[in-house]
Amino acid sequence: MNTPRRLPVFFDARMAVEQQHFAPGADKPRLAVEDWIDHDLAIAICDFEPASLAQLYAAHDRAYVDGVLAGRISNGFANRSASVAATLPWTSGSMRAAARHAWRHGGISCSPTSGFHHAHHDASGGYCTFNGLLVAALDLLREAPELYIAILDFDMHYGDGTDQILRTLGLQGRISHVTAGRDFDRGMGADFMDQLYLMIDGARIESQGRLPDLMLYQAGADPHLNDPLGGMLSDQQLEQRDAEVFRYGLQRGVPIAFNLAGGYQRDARDGISPVLAIHRRTVEQAVAALNRP
Repeated sequence: MNTPRRLPVFFDARMAVEQQHFAPGADKPRLAVEDWIDHDLAIAICDFEPASLAQLYAAHDRAYVDGVLAGRISNGFANRSASVAATLPWTSGSMRAAARHAWRHGGISCSPTSGFHHAHHDASGGYCTFNGLLVAALDLLREAPELYIAILDFDMHYGDGTDQILRTLGLQGRISHVTAGRDFDRGMGADFMDQLYLMIDGARIESQGRLPDLMLYQAGADPHLNDPLGGMLSDQQLEQRDAEVFRYGLQRGVPIAFNLAGGYQRDARDGISPVLAIHRRTVEQAVAALNRP
């Protein structure tokens, strides 16, 4: 029997902190990884370094970064918690490490993070403080300026922070951004897969037909029909979404680093088991894609 390929997951306990909040993002990395281990998924936990100040400054205003980390400026949860601030270099560092691994080695890698795409150049928003997607992308572009990076954001909500940073830093053309919150028709009905194909291809077409050298994929849980902030897709459609994105990348030789955006459902005990189940199925699809002949 062949040993299955394991999905690289860039997790460190320092990227998570328990807090009571409607948005579970601060502790979701820990809960998700524990769930994957409990369900014996084929993952490999990988070490990484936190994002440096220089890497955070590349995507964000220096005074904003310093103020958040020092507790002078509110984070995306609208508080000035020192414990939340301490996780932020680790969450962006996880996304950076996953992106770098995928770029160097190909295939698929995972950052079990959320809370990125509403973060603007100099402001937080919508439970997002630092935009780890752009921290990762800009770090790679610093090393390899010729890269073309595509961000495929399948959170329920418009990645306004990502767009704002791209405009502020003049990065259009070097980084493309396709976001379901802006581009996806909520009345999709039976043409869901047609719309999905258009979104995925959009990440390629936006650079005049050039395939991305790397795709950063936000596999959001909040488009689910039962999400209080969602309401688009069934379990089966979310699985189709993930399977198609991973198939697209592997068949075309486009490395993918994905993270876990959104997800606000609660179970009867006020836990987030419905969200964890959605993210688990995403990881199952990634593992299946990695091991498909």
